[in-house]
Amino acid sequence: MTASSPHLAKTLGTDYDRPASLDNPRAPRARKGGNFEKYAWLFMRFSGLALIILTIGHMFIMLAWDNGVHRIDAPFVAARWKEPFWQIWDLTMLWLAQLHGGNGVRTVIADYSRKDSTRFWLNVLLGISMILVLVLGTYALLTFDVTSVN
Repeated sequence: MTASSPHLAKTLGTDYDRPASLDNPRAPRARKGGNFEKYAWLFMRFSGLALIILTIGHMFIMLAWDNGVHRIDAPFVAARWKEPFWQIWDLTMLWLAQLHGGNGVRTVIADYSRKDSTRFWLNVLLGISMILVLVLGTYALLTFDVTSVN
């Protein structure tokens, strides 16, 4: 038996459950850096639930209520987005959908990219595209004016 054997370790009183250190390199290392993946996982669940509520409400209001899609035109959208309630509703839907989808794509990139450099550049492209969509979508929603359409 060698000194690294678990049976001999018990006999000799070696404690392999201690935190990792220089004298105990086999012990599991404590992760530093927090619980990002845990919070990302929780975000996916809660944002998914919120998105279900927001999108079903959006679809009902826009498609089923008061003559449906036939009433939707630029003046209708401009009138809707002048009200803070609808701006917050649609901004929340935009931001949650973008962050939820981006987090999902980030997970797919992490799962399927083989090289670290590929993973890095795909995540950079994902981040740039997410920022671009969020900035342009927020700008369009907050500054939409029907006079610019006519």
